[in-house]
Order: sequence, then structure tokens, then C-alpha cells
Amino acid sequence: MSRTDWEVVIGLEVHAQLNTASKIFSGASTAFGAEPNVQASAVDIALPGVLPVLNRGAVERAIRFGLAIGAHVADKSVFARKNYFYPDLPKGYQISQMDLPVVVGGAITIRVGEGEQAYEKTVRLTRAHLEEDAGKSLHEDFHGMTGIDLNRAGTPLLEIVSEPDMRSSAEAVAYARALHALVRWIDICDGNMQEGSFRCDANVSVRKKGATEFGTRREIKNLNSFRFLQQAIDYEVQWQIDTIEDGGRIQQATVLFDPDTGETRMMRSKEDAHDYRYFPDPDLLPLMISDEWKARVQAAMPELPGAMKARFMDAWGLSAYDATTLTASKEVADFYQATVSAAGAALAKPCANWVMGDLAARLNKAELDIGASPVSPAQLAGLVARIADNTISNAIAKKVFEALWNGEGTTADEVIDKQGLKQVTDTGAIEAMIDEVLAANQKSVDEFRAGKEKAFNALVGQVMKASKGKASPAQVNELLKKKLGA
Repeated sequence: MSRTDWEVVIGLEVHAQLNTASKIFSGASTAFGAEPNVQASAVDIALPGVLPVLNRGAVERAIRFGLAIGAHVADKSVFARKNYFYPDLPKGYQISQMDLPVVVGGAITIRVGEGEQAYEKTVRLTRAHLEEDAGKSLHEDFHGMTGIDLNRAGTPLLEIVSEPDMRSSAEAVAYARALHALVRWIDICDGNMQEGSFRCDANVSVRKKGATEFGTRREIKNLNSFRFLQQAIDYEVQWQIDTIEDGGRIQQATVLFDPDTGETRMMRSKEDAHDYRYFPDPDLLPLMISDEWKARVQAAMPELPGAMKARFMDAWGLSAYDATTLTASKEVADFYQATVSAAGAALAKPCANWVMGDLAARLNKAELDIGASPVSPAQLAGLVARIADNTISNAIAKKVFEALWNGEGTTADEVIDKQGLKQVTDTGAIEAMIDEVLAANQKSVDEFRAGKEKAFNALVGQVMKASKGKASPAQVNELLKKKLGA
């Protein structure tokens, strides 16, 4: 049976570590990289007599997320104890939320694919709830034993659960990327996947095309890169299809992805909610969020990507593609807006072209984030302005950009003056160069007059070469046509 006879169903559970300075129920630090167990307080390890105290900053970040996705932020939510035994869970239970989460519903619109094949899709969210993280098991350098580091225990998490709306690994990755960009945009999570600040669990099942009931799902745990997320889903989908077509049955389970083999393997049979024996935490009062509190958080919210995209299109005439690309991350959007602010709104489109084109390519080659760009928004704006007023050509602009990138000048004007790159616009000087080129390239002249358009381009190239790229291309084209009687 063909893969096209099957439909893939995917939902994601994402754990976003909230960027508070202290933990969700204690004053212990959340800083990454400390020596094991030095940031585990008496509350975190549940010593007798201690009581949890809820971190207001964690709640405000949850509210911010709910508002950003158009969800219902609950007036009342309740913390519950999720009971299970694991070596890195010091209390024997995790404080989480079950029946009454802080955020309910909402949606995120994603863009999937590139070019003409790209499409937009809205992914619904089920909920987002606050909870504490567990510790970490360490398996290296312990002579065959496992060590436990409880520094991470009690770190505040927002678990974000989607509806099973995704139908391919590409859609799942697009959703995860959009969510990753959003939590960084609204400044509730640093998004550092290497440090575990943003982790994905993928619930994957397959069903025959046209079926209405979901198949049995398997949950792939702790995927900490978008590449692994895509690889894990693709492998799991094919494994499930092959298993069913070979007469087997899918057992609900939790699985792990092995990046070295590219395969998933079963970790344990999947628990249901009742297996955790949830009950309200007796040490924590219900969380009450007033309309006034929500309004204060709303007032402090930054402009969201969708609103900024619409503004770029309406105010600056950008295409939907350009506006989407430039609002894919807050860092890129901020850089672009600073560039336009320095160059002027009339140059918004060429500024966009440079940010998405030469600058993005150079950053990618150097493996740098835009925040570390050697070329500042003001420098890029100065470069775009010199192209617009015909001081330099686009070809020369690339040389100026490289000089700015390499620190060979503080402004585009300084580089242009220092290296003598100002565009030649003197008609007499350009005509003199054209006359020399025509005299030395009679064959190309004859070919052009015989109807070969490529010969004209060759002559333009020779004139530009003679001017060392400084002649105005528009003037070269115009004067050359006049000389040739075209």
C-alpha cells in the first residue's frame, strides 16, 4: 500500500522554560551551568515543613502568552500534584495543572514550505499550563552509575499543548518554529534548545485516508532541535505504517529518538492521566487572575508579529512574503525597522532586499545571528541611500558592504571616498569609454547590428569593465544604444 493511502496526525507538547530569575515555587536561581545541586533549595527538594510560594513573574509570562495567541486566560486556575516516581523527581510528585489550566484555547498561524508551493495554516492550541521542571539524570563519568542534578528541579515551565491539527513533519516543524519565535518575541523564554529551554514532545499516529477516528498514538519525547523533530516524525510515521501493513498493531507508548541511528525506540508504555493520580495541591491556593491584571500585562505587550507584518505591508508596501520573512524573528524585525528609520520610509523596499539578501547570506556564511552583525542598521541604511541617489551602483555597493563587514570604514560614505568608488555619471567620460570599447570590439558591434541581443550585453560589460564598475549602468545602456543607433 502506498504512503499516500495514509494520513498522518500530529500534535505537539512544547515545554518552554520561563525566563524568570528564580524558580516557580522558591527563590533559588534558574541560571544555567552551575555546579550540580548548588541551586536546589529546601523547597525544591521537598524537605519537611517547607511550603511553595508561587512566582508572580511566571504567572505574568503565562498571561502574556495567552494574550499573544488569542486564548482565554482563566480567571481561576488550580495547581495539582502529578504523582509518579523517578529518580530526578525529589518530591515524588510534580506540581502542575490539570483540570483548570491558566490558558485555554488560542491559535497560531504558520507558513509551510517555500515559493509557490508555500501555504498558510492555522494550528489550534488546546491549553497552556504552568508547572515545575524535574531534575536531570547524569549518565556520564559516574563509573557505570547515574548521578542526579537537582539544579533544574522547580524551574518554571509553560507546557503548551496543540490540537492534533498537523498532517506532516513539515507542518510540525513550521509550528514549532513559529512557537519558538513567538515565545522569544514576547520575551517569556530565551528559546535556547541546546540548554533545554525549549523542548518538544511529538504525538504521532497514522490512519487510512478518509478515516475519521484517530489511530493509536506514540509520543516522541524531548526533541531539542527542529532537525531532530522532523527526522523523528518521519521515521515514526514510516515505522507505524510498515507495522500496520505487516499485520501488527500500534501500542500506545512513549518513545525516544536516537539521532545517531535516526530511529525511535520504545521507552515505556504510555501512561494515561488517571495513572498519575492528579489531585489539587493542598499547599497552593487557586490562582486568581483579575481583569485588571490582564489589562496591565496587555498594555506592556510588544507589537505582535501579525500586526507588524500588516503594518509593513500597509505602510511600506512590502509583499506578504517580504513582510513574513522580516517578522520571522524579533531580532530581524528590529534590525530592519532600525534600518528603515535611518534610511527613510521611501527606501523600505531596498532596505528589505538588503536585509533578506546580502546581509542574511553573509550572516549565514559566518554562522552569526543578526544581533552580532558587523554591519549596523545605520551603516546599511547609509549604503542603501548611496545606491538610491546614484552615488554607487549595485555592483559597487557589494564591495562597500564587504568593506563595512570587514571594518574597513565606519560609514558607506567613508568607504566610497577612501576607495574611490563613486559612480561615474559624467556623460562625456562615459561616451569616451564607449567609443574606445566600440573601436576595440567591431565583431560584437557587427553581431548586434545583425540582430544578436547578447552582443549588446557583451558591449555593456566591456564598458563597465573599462570604468572599473564605476560607470552608471543606466547611462551606459542609454548612451550605448544611441551610439549604435538602436
